Amino acid sequence: MDVVPSNPPRRPFATLFLPPKLESALLTVTAAALTAGGVFRLVGSPRLADLCWALGTVAAIAPAVGWVLAALRRGHAGVDLIAVLALGGTLAVGEYLAGALIALMLATGRTLEAAAQRRASHDLRALLEHVPRTARRRVGAEVHTVPLAEVAVGDLLVVGPGEVVPVDGRVLGVTAVLDESALTGESQAVERTPGQTVRSGVVNAGSAFELSASATEQDSTYAEIVRLARQAGAESAPVVRLADRYAAWFLPLSLAVAGLAWLISGSAVRAVAVLVVATPCPLLLAAPVAIVSGLSRASRLGVVIRDGGALENLGRARTLLLDKTGTLTGGRPQVLDVTAAPGWKPADVLRLAASLDQYSPHVLARAVVDAAHERGLPLTAPTDVSEQPGRGATGTVAGQRMTVGRLDVRADRPLWARAVDNRALLDGAAVAWLTVDGRAVGAVLLRDPLRQDAPRTVRRLREAGVERLVMLTGDRPEPAREIAAVLGLDDVRAELTPADKVAAVRDESTHAVTVMVGDGVNDAPALATANIGVALGARGSTASSEAADIVLTTDRVDRLADAVAIAVRARRIAVQSAFGGMLMSLAAMAAAAFGLLPPAVGALLQEVIDVVVILNALRALNVDRAVRPVVQPATEALIHHFEAEHEDLQDVLEAVRAAADRLSDSPGPEALTMVTEVHRLLTERLLPHEYAEEHELYPALAPSLGGLEATATMSRAHAEIERLARRIATHLALADAEGGLAPEQLDDLRACLYGLHTVLRLHFTQEEENYFSLAP
Repeated sequence: MDVVPSNPPRRPFATLFLPPKLESALLTVTAAALTAGGVFRLVGSPRLADLCWALGTVAAIAPAVGWVLAALRRGHAGVDLIAVLALGGTLAVGEYLAGALIALMLATGRTLEAAAQRRASHDLRALLEHVPRTARRRVGAEVHTVPLAEVAVGDLLVVGPGEVVPVDGRVLGVTAVLDESALTGESQAVERTPGQTVRSGVVNAGSAFELSASATEQDSTYAEIVRLARQAGAESAPVVRLADRYAAWFLPLSLAVAGLAWLISGSAVRAVAVLVVATPCPLLLAAPVAIVSGLSRASRLGVVIRDGGALENLGRARTLLLDKTGTLTGGRPQVLDVTAAPGWKPADVLRLAASLDQYSPHVLARAVVDAAHERGLPLTAPTDVSEQPGRGATGTVAGQRMTVGRLDVRADRPLWARAVDNRALLDGAAVAWLTVDGRAVGAVLLRDPLRQDAPRTVRRLREAGVERLVMLTGDRPEPAREIAAVLGLDDVRAELTPADKVAAVRDESTHAVTVMVGDGVNDAPALATANIGVALGARGSTASSEAADIVLTTDRVDRLADAVAIAVRARRIAVQSAFGGMLMSLAAMAAAAFGLLPPAVGALLQEVIDVVVILNALRALNVDRAVRPVVQPATEALIHHFEAEHEDLQDVLEAVRAAADRLSDSPGPEALTMVTEVHRLLTERLLPHEYAEEHELYPALAPSLGGLEATATMSRAHAEIERLARRIATHLALADAEGGLAPEQLDDLRACLYGLHTVLRLHFTQEEENYFSLAP
């Protein structure tokens, strides 16, 4: 099992006496020496050429010795030992050109490696900036601001709107509305009633409330998060480079062959020749070139990998842990559905609710307003708006007094409202009720939706070799399990605190190289604990980005699959290049041991080997079609066009569901009118959309997906949608002939409507996940 060790990082021994940026300086010196020597040789001054080459060789010996000592101090002999012996050997036998070439290759490899594997420190600045430093303590009727260190258990604190809760405590007096996303990652505000506990680090999203401190500053939740992140960062260890792992057997073999050649032939030149061709330039160059190429390729896709060790580790990761909110889901609630009471239309419910919610800062209110804007609904400016935290907004719209928020739990709810409650429970959705003049007239269901690119990401991670996928979330078990089931994850752990996440990461890391993916402050300790931490930096917290080894700078989780695929490919190419180069070096070592290759010729042959392995390593820069299907610009435009139409057609889907519900509740003339309207919407808007997708979008996607066969199942869905639409039209024709819906029609017509709604939801979701997610 290839698991990264968990030892405290130690300062490399070489850095104790070698100046900073040594690799760049050494590269400059060796390149200049080799070039100057070549110029002198061309103008007929071989002694000056040898002098320049010898100076270049000498310049590389001192830092190479430092690198060897640093490797020995860490407990292993690296590939640099062979380079040191070869450099010294070329000087001893006068093979100065060979020495200069080896020096340049050593400097080049070290420079590339330094660029590829320099780890960034796990800066906790964002965590520390968010930590509250003062608290407002109430004594009698007076409130004073005091340093947080002075707060004691039992103190009465006041937490104003927008303030961070300073210490753990219990709510007093009124219900507190809190934004707990900093700890749980959940975007929806939660209510804490009097007597319930509140953790430090959460934000007051409602009106002011009082808090009875139950812990001091040092014993509170947020301080523990900072300590966890510091501890986890201190436990992270540098990754043993790929070259040194292969050197474990290549080094003693090279020394043994050189020693035997010297012993048997009695010629030190043969031993030097063996060491020259054994100089591990394929290891010193091929692996770093492939890794740097992988880093470059990833950066073009918006994936910032902070060092080559992280990329190398990512390429052999087998377990991947993912946060839910903001990682697998969008992180922001969206309107799932709109339900209207008898006599009302869903579009009117959404329009009025959004009109009133324009003045509310609540995250659910923003989602309602966004949905109305997306559907082009005209909004009306409300008046006399007031908001009660945890209950909703109240105001006057178009002369009517209305409320958007919760319903009184004691009120007797009609049948349609009870159906909304049941659906909200089943779908794990929040409900914003619209009441007009004290009567409920509709409901907006909201839920944090699964990211469109999440299913494709999971599939591609499996293809890249990730064997175990686990969700770690602070959310409730029910919605977490539903998302895990849809994505086909191997395990889900819900209701986790930041400390629980750290424990879960440590547990998984004992079995395999483990990746943790998150986007919130609460994820920072787990990201720092994992072998590789991946942060969604486009919308995630600064703390999570700074505690991570890899940052996705675009708001697309499928870039994670890109990064894994690139890492796997770069590491595979690095291994191929290094292993192939060593095999060729072994053959050259055998020839040198028998006296067939003098040192100078061996050095030139070694350069040929280097060129071969470097060219192979540079393949990591090329686009691998298996990483991501390439979509042409014209196809991207079509994708965006049809994606916008999906948004525009949401009211059609709601109308289909509403007609089916009305047909179930009261199958009379009003229900028939709604079915007739559904048929009009299907004929005028939905079916033309499906026809255009079939004849425009799918043929355009076929080259990227490997042919029209890839879209065959989606085409079959188009046929089923058209069949159900024709069946509804037939029912309407029968009803028109009979003067109304016959009892024997009701069951089949209801089945058609519910079935059409289900097929459309599934079909839209599949297109968004499989096709629309291909476009940037």
